[in-house]
Amino acid sequence: MRAETQNIVEQIRKSLALLGQRMDLETAPHRIEEFNAMIEDPTLWDDQARAQKLMRDRQQLMDKFETYQRIDQELTDNVELIELGEMEDDAEIVSEAEKSLKALKEEAAAKELEALLDGEADGNDTYLEVHSGAGGTESCDWASMLARMYVRWAEKKGYTVELESESPGEEAGIKSATYKISGPNAYGWLKSESGVHRLVRISPYDSAARRHTSFSSVWVYPVVDDNIDIVVNPSDIRVDTYRSSGAGGQHVNTTDSAVRITHIPTGIVVTSSMKSQHQNREIAMNALKSRLYQMELDKRTAAINEAHENKGEAGWGNQIRSYVLQPYQMVKDLRTGFETSDTQGVLDGDLDGLMAATLAMGVEGKSRADAQAAD
Repeated sequence: MRAETQNIVEQIRKSLALLGQRMDLETAPHRIEEFNAMIEDPTLWDDQARAQKLMRDRQQLMDKFETYQRIDQELTDNVELIELGEMEDDAEIVSEAEKSLKALKEEAAAKELEALLDGEADGNDTYLEVHSGAGGTESCDWASMLARMYVRWAEKKGYTVELESESPGEEAGIKSATYKISGPNAYGWLKSESGVHRLVRISPYDSAARRHTSFSSVWVYPVVDDNIDIVVNPSDIRVDTYRSSGAGGQHVNTTDSAVRITHIPTGIVVTSSMKSQHQNREIAMNALKSRLYQMELDKRTAAINEAHENKGEAGWGNQIRSYVLQPYQMVKDLRTGFETSDTQGVLDGDLDGLMAATLAMGVEGKSRADAQAAD
């Protein structure tokens, strides 16, 4: 077998190993049997929510198990075909099997990445906030570029994007914006984007064409669904209405329709300024529940909690990623070391490589922590 083909085989085996680890391959058949026994219970649908969750969990496990078995079998079949072709000196058989292995490697890598999205809320829709930081007009413009980048990314994924609130910059760009992004694993993909993002470029607002550094921050938190019960005490919140200065036309600009909710115990502030006052209140309350749920997730996940506590202001020393447009072209994630010179592609929403590297790093860190705990 050629060295290149052997390398492809090893990559597929590594992907299979991770898939098996994430679903606990050894116990999967037994758990499927348990699920099958539970769905035969005639009283199952007395509790609709429980039944739906059970059916969903069963199907997800079956899909993962069947995918693992199929990829593993196709790997074995193609390796055997290559060995047979080489024994019989049949170049056509070898070529076809190698072609199949290349396609299988791509599928296995995609399934490996999906397997990383198995956190408690990874499958949920998500809110994404962008806030301008140090840098005035430059920062506001950078915040609008970041917002566009994430909207483009979401659209390429086939996700639905809703603008919940927006505060425009004084001269250009935005001071802040909040989006609701809906689609499979939206939160799981975007959760690692929280942090400070740094831009270095020749300023379009500087007549001397000098190089400027700008900062903006991103904050991501999951939309809570019906399976997550978050109770907010009415005495813990303050609700303010105000006149919006964002998009929406004359009605928004001339009525006190925007809503701001402050959660007094935590200091969390959420806003909505894109709908009627009644709709804005509902949207803001849902966003508050999601923020409170994110805080609970942070408490359970030490790495995320530490990052949240240390993220600080949007400025020097707190950035997770740098986007350099001048004097060279480079986007680099400072957590993983992943970098690319395709800056325009990234700003147009090509973020999967950056996200995948961070997801993989999180899994490796968790695995190390589990191993240390076992020791």
